[in-house]
Amino acid sequence: MTATAVTNAMKSEQGRANTFAAMRAGELGSVHSWELVTAVDGPGTRMTLFLAGCVLRCKFCHNPDTWKMRDGAMHTIDEVMARITRYERIFKTVGGGVTISGGEPLMQPAFVAQVFRRCKELGIHTTIDTSGYLGARASDQLLDDTDLVLLDVKSGDPDIYQEVTGVKLEPTLAFGRRLAAREKPIWIRFVLVPGLTDGYENVEAVAEYAASLATVQRVEVLPFHQMGRDKWQRLGIKYELEEVEPPEADLVERVREQFRSRGLTVY
Repeated sequence: MTATAVTNAMKSEQGRANTFAAMRAGELGSVHSWELVTAVDGPGTRMTLFLAGCVLRCKFCHNPDTWKMRDGAMHTIDEVMARITRYERIFKTVGGGVTISGGEPLMQPAFVAQVFRRCKELGIHTTIDTSGYLGARASDQLLDDTDLVLLDVKSGDPDIYQEVTGVKLEPTLAFGRRLAAREKPIWIRFVLVPGLTDGYENVEAVAEYAASLATVQRVEVLPFHQMGRDKWQRLGIKYELEEVEPPEADLVERVREQFRSRGLTVY
């Protein structure tokens, strides 16, 4: 079924029921966009698939247009794999693969599982970029088919995490511990926002957590930027970080050193 046919089918009540059933089975997914990138969302050249839908409302989100699942375009698993396999030779030549991001990809765990199962059958490296908040939705089979997890730990302090994202921190921490127990490679990502996540004790909590997970291969300290501000304005959403400047180099270095002091590899 093509994307156009899916859209037409959704217009009827029965069509909507069929669509939801197909999504639950992982045969259909709401896709926001695609991007071919190098050394950004995992190793090598990668096809990054951005799925629509997210329960977090991060104040520094640079893709608020991915929050609602209904704003994505419906694609079948066959359509997605047809696009991925165009680059199969490139992925294998340069050590790249497929990354599923969002939004929050675990809003659509069955679809992610289907994509990754087919990728693994083709020998394509798989990565998921997730907040971990919905980690309980990831089946053991999905994790078996996942080569790398980019785990976004947005704060180490539960109160700051709630302020930043609108949800609780513990599900993310629990997911990270589950990944480590399964010996799954992890890259921790931490967005450094002056006046919000840059507190010394907050960073210490993230660093301590990262160091406690034996499978963390690296930590990426990502300086806050304003590249998503225009999207908030176009969507008519109040943007609270309008006046926040990117962190100074000395602050970025201080935070990176906090992670390095735990013996972590930091970027």
